[in-house]
Amino acid sequence: MQITLPEINEYKTMNGVISLEDLERLNQEFEARTPQQVLEWAYETFHPSLKLACSFGGATGMVLLDMAHKIEPDLKVFYIDTDFLFPETYALKDEVERRYGIKTEGIKSRWSPEAQGKEFGERLWEKDPDLCCQLRKVEPNHRVLENTLAWISGLRRDQSGTRKQTPIVRWDQTFGLVKVNPLALWTEEQVWGYVEENDIPFNPLLKEGYPSLGCTFCTRQVKAGEDPRAGRWSGFGKTECGLHVIPPKNS
Repeated sequence: MQITLPEINEYKTMNGVISLEDLERLNQEFEARTPQQVLEWAYETFHPSLKLACSFGGATGMVLLDMAHKIEPDLKVFYIDTDFLFPETYALKDEVERRYGIKTEGIKSRWSPEAQGKEFGERLWEKDPDLCCQLRKVEPNHRVLENTLAWISGLRRDQSGTRKQTPIVRWDQTFGLVKVNPLALWTEEQVWGYVEENDIPFNPLLKEGYPSLGCTFCTRQVKAGEDPRAGRWSGFGKTECGLHVIPPKNS
């Protein structure tokens, strides 16, 4: 079910085109910029064809949403509703909509949990979590980003080994648009400092032993001394759902 897109060298903006060389140059320049400056560039370049991903499961997404709202109140925010999110995650989404006066877009899998069970087997996440993530996360993400020029995510380099090389801006081959990671350089301490300084709402489970939140069936509390993402897909050696993996060229 992996969708691959042709590699191109020029990408659309709201005012023309931007080249691969432009993105590489900007990526270097943004190493010395603040997240707010990167967000300002993104909104100037792509708004209104720009969407911000917020899972309502991590503090980073909440920081980005707050920063972006201060730059562009008419921002577009989406989340992937896998049907298996924690109640606290849905509650935070409702709180955010009230506080910021926005309506977020929740996108679901083409398969209901019941239909997925019938077609692919019950409790798929226990047998093939990669396929489950493909059905419930990656495919919906393709649909929500259709006809969109760019998206904003909360990836940070300090989150895991697979994210150490996260660029601030790049062409996203998986979804066929520009991807912006304004907080790539930030640390966990900086994120929580911003949350506290600006009184940002966050998922209470983050302070209850769940430093990384996903679906209820694939997230457990993390023990002392474990990697923050050890509670995700525990026992499978899986660290990413597929939304943020850079596919090999010519795949």
